[in-house]
Amino acid sequence: MIKVFLKKGKEVSLQRRHPWIFSGAIDKVEGKPENGDTVSVFSSDKQFRAWGHYQQGSIMVRILSFDLPPQDGSFWKSSLQKALDLRSTLGTMEHSSIFRLIHGEGDHLPGLVIDVYGTAAVIQCHSIGMYRNIEKIKDALLQLNGLSLETIYDKSAESLGNKGGNGLLHGTLNPSACMEYGHRFEIDFIKGQKTGFFIDQRENRKLLAHFAKDKSVLNTFCYSGGFSVYALQAGAEKVVSVDASAAAIELCKSNVALNGFGEEKHQAVVADVMEWLREEGNYYDIIVVDPPAFAKHMNAKHNAVQAYKRLNAAAIRKVNTNGFLFTFSCSQVIDSLLFRNTILAAAIEAGREVQILHQLSQGPDHPINIFHPEGEYLKGLVLHIS
Repeated sequence: MIKVFLKKGKEVSLQRRHPWIFSGAIDKVEGKPENGDTVSVFSSDKQFRAWGHYQQGSIMVRILSFDLPPQDGSFWKSSLQKALDLRSTLGTMEHSSIFRLIHGEGDHLPGLVIDVYGTAAVIQCHSIGMYRNIEKIKDALLQLNGLSLETIYDKSAESLGNKGGNGLLHGTLNPSACMEYGHRFEIDFIKGQKTGFFIDQRENRKLLAHFAKDKSVLNTFCYSGGFSVYALQAGAEKVVSVDASAAAIELCKSNVALNGFGEEKHQAVVADVMEWLREEGNYYDIIVVDPPAFAKHMNAKHNAVQAYKRLNAAAIRKVNTNGFLFTFSCSQVIDSLLFRNTILAAAIEAGREVQILHQLSQGPDHPINIFHPEGEYLKGLVLHIS
């Protein structure tokens, strides 16, 4: 392998087992690595520390292991099998045919996401190193004990642009409905957002069901209607789903119908959520606010905070007395404390009494590497509004 040597004192992050090496920490490189090459990392005193994928940019090396690489080519199968065994231990696969198999750094595979939808797996590479190994990853998926796949699809163009690709890697494209805690969903992993479904909200959808019986529910930024379906099946009196995307609303309506509900219980609206909240005359017992990331970079942080505050203040005003707000942020640069303080500012602006009942995160099939706190991207609060 090509050798990367760190500057003196820059070994600290590796000693803390953080999986990223930034460009400023590198002293010299022996050889001429190309993006995606596998490199060995050494301390300034030439001691082996780790190996991983090289890529020009702020994050120069993404660590795959702090141990010497295996010589028998077993790395991909053993890594994926370990992740699958964890999901089995968690019981994830008992309740859902939809789950995340690989969650990047959380599963010690930075730059790789694999989501499973029934007998289909969708691979999304976020680094060139992972993309260059996609055939090995595909082969490893087909060899796993406890997982039978008929389809493997690559959706890396969504994350890597023209450096990645979208296309079938194995089998045929025969989309079918999948199950999550007894709820049926159609998954469009070809045209849908992310890999096709927001799997990370599974446990939070289940929690919403405990509150929903006989309640009026507003699901904003509804996408494919996950929270809407759970609320309806739990006995909600009425559910309104709002999204700016007409395609998302059609998918939401399809999933609602797939679970046996029609327009007498469910209303779907194509609209800008903030504008719609300003004009909406009705109030709701439960409101779900689950917007896309408002900030993907630090320089957008301030504007994102202001947007979250305005959105949540508008939602709090529309909650009935003794109602509930499920509110979320998936912006990685907005940490839990900042998100909570932003909701505090929204509550002050709305002039309502607010209690925190639950503090939420992503599901356990999206594990957080304790050495990589950046992996905790989804923040959520369940609020009681007086």
